Amino acid sequence: MAEITKAIIPIAGRGLRFLPLSKVLPKELFPLGDKPLIHYAVAEAKGAGATEIIFVTNTAKKFVGDYFRRSPQLEKIIDERHEEKLIEELREVERLCEGLTFSYASEPQPQGDGHAILQARKLIGDEPCFVLYPDDVIVSSKPVLSQLEQLFKTSQRPILALASMAKERLSSYGVISGEKITNKVYKVKKIIEKPKIEEAPSHLVLVGRSIITPEVFEYLKKARPNKKGEVSLTETFGEMVRDGQVIYGYEIEGKWLECGTKREWLKSFFSFALSEPELRKEIQQLVKEQK
Repeated sequence: MAEITKAIIPIAGRGLRFLPLSKVLPKELFPLGDKPLIHYAVAEAKGAGATEIIFVTNTAKKFVGDYFRRSPQLEKIIDERHEEKLIEELREVERLCEGLTFSYASEPQPQGDGHAILQARKLIGDEPCFVLYPDDVIVSSKPVLSQLEQLFKTSQRPILALASMAKERLSSYGVISGEKITNKVYKVKKIIEKPKIEEAPSHLVLVGRSIITPEVFEYLKKARPNKKGEVSLTETFGEMVRDGQVIYGYEIEGKWLECGTKREWLKSFFSFALSEPELRKEIQQLVKEQK
């Protein structure tokens, strides 16, 4: 069985939840600690064995990829100033890019994440691939995509990342019901997008990570837009399950930092900063002073 070597990262969304910030800066470039969200997505994909990163983007966001390109002029200025720390930080990005190729698929107008992913079909071919969203960052000793791939190797079916969520928050997520196969593995029986709390079928919600197969692309190709005029990947998975297609879910290991809204991003930013020994004391002192 061939290893998964391609990863789709959709970045064509308008980032409306981040207005007015996102008028001038794509949310994928918002920082978490001292690196942008997109950095962590690419690092996770590479850590799981991906060698080709496919950004689904629009013309206004093409420059997001510039983060991963070398800037000899900037490097020359920093080198002349002997800014060793800054040089090392640039080299960290260079090392991340070693062994990777970057490709682009275009989605001029956002029409849902499912539609965005479909635009990458020609670049994927008939291979399974990773799908990941930059506004979900998972801190873990083993990349979440690697956790999913471990299950994929034996199942050869689409795999969805799952996490346990408090009951009062379930209405903000896609929630699954499933048959428990092992401690962390579920055969998905139903997916409900943003259910009422009392109608949620379980405490397991979808995280922004999955492995998709050629069958998923076929369903996306036939999918009709929903009431919002969008093709949803979550809804497409739900349709596949209703048709009897086998899809598995895996309850991931790691700390999930959500960055999909301004509030979530700010909370994740400070949570991430507090995990850094050099910053923790300073932040704690700042909070103490504010009190």
